[in-house]
Amino acid sequence: MSWASKLSNPYRIDHGRKFRLKDFDPADTGDFHSKEHAQELLDKGIAEMRELHGKLYAQSEWAVLIILQGIDAAGKDGLIKHVMSGLNPQGCEVHSFKQPSLEELNHDFMWRANRRLPERGHIGIFNRSYYEEVLVVRVHPELLKNERIPEELIEKDVWQERFEDISNSERHLTRNGIVVRKFFLNLSKKEQKKRFLERLDNPEKNWKFSAADSRERECWDDYMNAYEEMIAETSKEHVPWYVVPADNKWYTRLVVAAAIVDTLEELNLSYPKLSPQERKQLLEARKELS
Repeated sequence: MSWASKLSNPYRIDHGRKFRLKDFDPADTGDFHSKEHAQELLDKGIAEMRELHGKLYAQSEWAVLIILQGIDAAGKDGLIKHVMSGLNPQGCEVHSFKQPSLEELNHDFMWRANRRLPERGHIGIFNRSYYEEVLVVRVHPELLKNERIPEELIEKDVWQERFEDISNSERHLTRNGIVVRKFFLNLSKKEQKKRFLERLDNPEKNWKFSAADSRERECWDDYMNAYEEMIAETSKEHVPWYVVPADNKWYTRLVVAAAIVDTLEELNLSYPKLSPQERKQLLEARKELS
């Protein structure tokens, strides 16, 4: 077992039937005691990720979709900045999904995400995703009215139907060479409060805070119940969730980096090998240049 799988596997959920969020500690740091203790391995992980990404891009057969979900202040933006910034920007795209626009509401709930799926050879990162439709919309069901779905299609099992639609869509992606890995950044309520206060007290971070953040905090239990059922219903071996401890950002980044390295290693990537005819053309080109 590689270092990457050994580190990330404890947080991987392949089958959600017995999943309970309370079994995962947001403050867990595994065998690591400090940021300094983990930094060397994080640097190693980012370097390996960069090398594997180069092979993914050159081979241009597989695509990788990384989905980041988490409550406000869970650290999604910082994770992208510190873990993914070393990748070749030609083969990596980040898309943040905020409140849907009128155009997006005029389509089915998967439409805006499907438009942003990564092409072959690329890594796509979704900062939030179509899973908002079984999180925010579930906690605030009045938002369903904005989607203008015919009333007769909105029944009491609408959330179960959406879980099924999402799972079927992810199965379709997998069968077409798009590898999906999903990360729930598991932040404690206590740590969220600490980060909110830091945003309020630090002028350079004031822009990160909005009044809506504190209002949503009042729905904490509803959100945790929604996250738990979401993970339980949509964790599959081919599209697992990782429930990543998020109270210590340095450990969150290490676990996610390890999981991505492990995913890329599973693809057995390599640089394309030239055919005899292509190699002959290279030799002829070299003669001309000489």
